[in-house]
Amino acid sequence: MRFLEELMAGEIADDPGRLVLRLLGPPHVSALGAAIEIPESCKRLLAFIALRGSCVDRRLAAGFLWPDGDNRRAGGSLRTALWRLNSARLPLVVACNQSLEISPKIAVDLHVVSAWAARLTANRPRPEDLQLDPPDIQSLELLPGWYDDWALLERERFRHRVFHGLEALSRRLCDQGLNALAVDTAITVVSADPLRESAQRVLIEAYVAEGNLVEARRSYVAYRQRLRQELDVEPAPELTALVSPARSFEVRPRQSTASFLSKVALSQ
Repeated sequence: MRFLEELMAGEIADDPGRLVLRLLGPPHVSALGAAIEIPESCKRLLAFIALRGSCVDRRLAAGFLWPDGDNRRAGGSLRTALWRLNSARLPLVVACNQSLEISPKIAVDLHVVSAWAARLTANRPRPEDLQLDPPDIQSLELLPGWYDDWALLERERFRHRVFHGLEALSRRLCDQGLNALAVDTAITVVSADPLRESAQRVLIEAYVAEGNLVEARRSYVAYRQRLRQELDVEPAPELTALVSPARSFEVRPRQSTASFLSKVALSQ
């Protein structure tokens, strides 16, 4: 959670009392570090609007969130949810006759992390973006336990957005000679998705950058074996070239780890 809390602290540094809508983890609202109760029936409405990232048509929101029934009943459920939010004196939603949006005065953790990842992916990070410790991926799970189609799609989109940001961060750290941090960052992604080849490539690049060629080769061989076992495919030639531009690292099915390491040592 340290990563997320440091990122959010930077976002609200000018206004520490600013309301924060939390969607990474169980959804809730907080201010000054304290959780604020919101009506249970309003959480899905807040999440749906925040995930859209802009104005949402009222009829669209009502239809998605209250599909069981006609348009009139869905519209009534939407008005009830908005009334409950107003009764709780939480100015989270700006409601117009035709549209809804999260108030621009509210910080949304999802948007803050997405902006961080976008800056890194576009190679335009802020200095503070490079000083954060790699996050615990589980702490960044969007709306855990929610199985609405719209939530599942956005969860997957956000997951890849974070992975792209971390891969870009690892490469940036390598460029600055911070190879140990680059390795830690790459391992964060590989641990979360061991079959993600772009993450494996970044990790191997970081090992090579710090001179740990044996670790680079060991990671490549482990990844290659896993690909064969689970998908029956080979790594991309570009990945193989990182560790063996002129050699083939064929690993026999019953070759022991000790045998492999001894061969690596002899090849130095």
